[in-house]
Amino acid sequence: MNYTSELGKLSEERAARFLRDIGYKILGRNYANSFGELDILALDESVANLPELVIVEVRCRTIGKIQTPLDTVGTQKLRKLIRTARALIEEIAWESCWRIDVIGITIKKQMTIREMLDEKNLDLEIEHIQDITSGKDIFS
Repeated sequence: MNYTSELGKLSEERAARFLRDIGYKILGRNYANSFGELDILALDESVANLPELVIVEVRCRTIGKIQTPLDTVGTQKLRKLIRTARALIEEIAWESCWRIDVIGITIKKQMTIREMLDEKNLDLEIEHIQDITSGKDIFS
C-alpha cells in the first residue's frame, strides 16, 4: 500500500475512534455503491428522541499543504456524497433523519506512516463539522 492509502486508512481509524469517544455507534466503513464511497456510517442517538444516521466523510492533510482538510470538500464532492448517501438510504430503507458530517484531520508534523502508528509520536488536530448541508439538499 502506498503512503496516501495508508494515511487514509489511519485517518479513518482515528475518525472512527473520535466518533465512538463522543458517543456515536459505528455501523460500517467504506460503503460503496455505483455513485461512490462513504467513509464511515454511524448512528448518533443523542439527537432528539430518534437515532440519526450519520454519513461521515474523512479528510486528512499533513501540515504544509495549501488547503486544510475541510477546505477540500467542495461542491462537486458534496454532490457525490449526497447521491451516494441517497442510494444507501434507499437500499437500507432508512426512514428516520440522516445527515452528512465531515471530519478533518491535520497531522501537524511530517512523519512516516510507521511513526504515525506510534500514538505518542502522533500530533494531530481533529475538526468535526456536523450536517455540512445544513439539512438542505441544495447540492443535488
